[in-house]
Amino acid sequence: MACRLSPRLPRPIFAVIALVVLWCRASAPLLHAQSFDATNLRQPDPLNVTWLAMSGDDPAYARPDYDDSKWVRVDTSRSLLDYFPGQRPEIVWYRLHIKVAPNEQGLGLEEWGLSSAFEIYVNGERILKNGHLAPFAPWTFNARILVPLPPKAVATGSLVLALRVHISRVEWSVGFPGLYPGNLLLGREAALHDHIWLELLGQLTFPCVTAFFGLCVGLVALVLFTAQRQQTEYVWIFLWGLCGAAAALTSAFRLTANWPALWAVVTRLFDWGGSVFSILAFLAFIRLKMPRWLRVYLVLALTALYICSVGLDLSWVTSQIYMASLVLVWFVQFGVVPFLLFVHFRRGNREAGILLVPALLASAYVYLQLVLFLLGQIPALRVRILHLIQRILILTAGPLSVALVDLLQALAWLALAIIMILRSTRISRQQALLEGEVAAAREVQQVILPERVEAVPGFKVESIYEPAQQVGGDFFQILPAGEGGLLLVVGDVAGKGLPAAMLVSVLVGAIRGVADYTENPAELLANLNERLVGRGGGGFSTALVAHIAADGRVTVANAGHLSPYLDGNEVELPGTLPLGVQSGASYETTQFRLAPGSRLTFYSDGVVEAQSQTGELFGFERGREHSTQPAAAIVEAAKQFGQQDDITVVTIERAQAVATAA
Repeated sequence: MACRLSPRLPRPIFAVIALVVLWCRASAPLLHAQSFDATNLRQPDPLNVTWLAMSGDDPAYARPDYDDSKWVRVDTSRSLLDYFPGQRPEIVWYRLHIKVAPNEQGLGLEEWGLSSAFEIYVNGERILKNGHLAPFAPWTFNARILVPLPPKAVATGSLVLALRVHISRVEWSVGFPGLYPGNLLLGREAALHDHIWLELLGQLTFPCVTAFFGLCVGLVALVLFTAQRQQTEYVWIFLWGLCGAAAALTSAFRLTANWPALWAVVTRLFDWGGSVFSILAFLAFIRLKMPRWLRVYLVLALTALYICSVGLDLSWVTSQIYMASLVLVWFVQFGVVPFLLFVHFRRGNREAGILLVPALLASAYVYLQLVLFLLGQIPALRVRILHLIQRILILTAGPLSVALVDLLQALAWLALAIIMILRSTRISRQQALLEGEVAAAREVQQVILPERVEAVPGFKVESIYEPAQQVGGDFFQILPAGEGGLLLVVGDVAGKGLPAAMLVSVLVGAIRGVADYTENPAELLANLNERLVGRGGGGFSTALVAHIAADGRVTVANAGHLSPYLDGNEVELPGTLPLGVQSGASYETTQFRLAPGSRLTFYSDGVVEAQSQTGELFGFERGREHSTQPAAAIVEAAKQFGQQDDITVVTIERAQAVATAA
């Protein structure tokens, strides 16, 4: 028959069996005759005539002089079950008498999809073998094989073509075992060679284009995943496309040559992998994780499929296990998944609606196969159902043939591509809006964070601010205080980027407002704390306030910030909670003196948390050692070490006292 399940690698007893068997195309109308006249052969002609058949196995059946007058006449368009009711022989012989012109040159025979194990004889001479009949060892049978007819046999003018065919239990259960129209073509070798290549191009073009398209979609998804790690569906799409491309490649090899049937397990594993990854992708699109019971369910079903596939032959029990396992996988892929997509589409998920179209069409395709297969089990409808399926499951346009399953696969890839295009468009728009907001925030931050510190008599002030992103979460304010002093506020808002920058704006505005009526560091921190407590988003910030009088007296209050360094030594301050954590918090003040020529250095944690490529931190010890250097040198050292966070450095040096003349 034109396309049959091998016993080692059986197809499901339901829809897949029907699809594979019924994909085989019918050719010219049947010629009901005892022999085939090829004396005026002008083009390849399928041997769709009445054959003679006999169950059992006898080497004498291949001899040209064997008396086959009592053999059963078999119409290849009908099921062998009609001729051997109640029998399930493993080996069936076919014979056909062919009349040829004795002077004909270059005659050949094209075989395709006959069986997983068979032998072909011409006048008793074996010209083709596939697999092994005894002991049984199946091979694939998808390739179109061209074999020349022996010139000596052709010269006799009369050929006896004998087929020794193995038929497995699964093939008998399909309902259409044995020789099938289109399995064999007789013609000149050159014409048959051209016919084979034309058929290959027709069969491979659309599946290969579809697989290539799927692989491209998968690669694009992989690139998107590198930028959007939370979108796990991109990983599943890539693996799905990879499995599809690998399956198409191995299938193409199987169309050019037959291999031991175990090799077909590789293709089947890619097919099953594609099914599983498609399920995972669809679930990820609707933000559902595969539950544990479903993972166990699929693993058990796929394991059973694999174990059954590598068996030499299928018993009735094994074939039922195989069928049940595939039905379980299909129930999820073509039942549960479309239902979930529909539910989420009703809830407003536009992507689920786009995916629902190919999912529903694929489900309808599978259920249609099942219905047609069941109808095909009725003997009176078998032939009609066969021709009906040939018309609706394979679309042809000249030499190009497109299987409906490949068309549905292409539709699924198109739906995924549309979703990724829509996502990319939406993300591009959001990115443009975000960049505009960040640019505006950057401008605001440049206004509120001083680029140039106003000169304060008696003090030399240096400040450097280096955000890790376009906008940052560090802030500082240096304000003149009464009687020639200055007020310094330095802090670090939790987080980075735009949210932190917005909170910085709130704090800087509050600092300037509070500083108008108090220069007391503890009061200023308490006021800022109350303004942050209870804000949406739970933002908090560290801060340190230092009031430095003109005579060098320093009063410091700290809210979880790094302690400053005085002439290279850390100033010990009591630890307290950051701003915005607890309402009613109070803050202690610490006083010390800044002598003429002494330097106070203030850091944000971006300095000590700078990290090298090996994972080493800049650390407090290096921070202390660099604290006596200019602010620009400290920032550069931290950046060279490996900036991870916003960096702020402020240094305040009290001017040396000027000696007066006696």
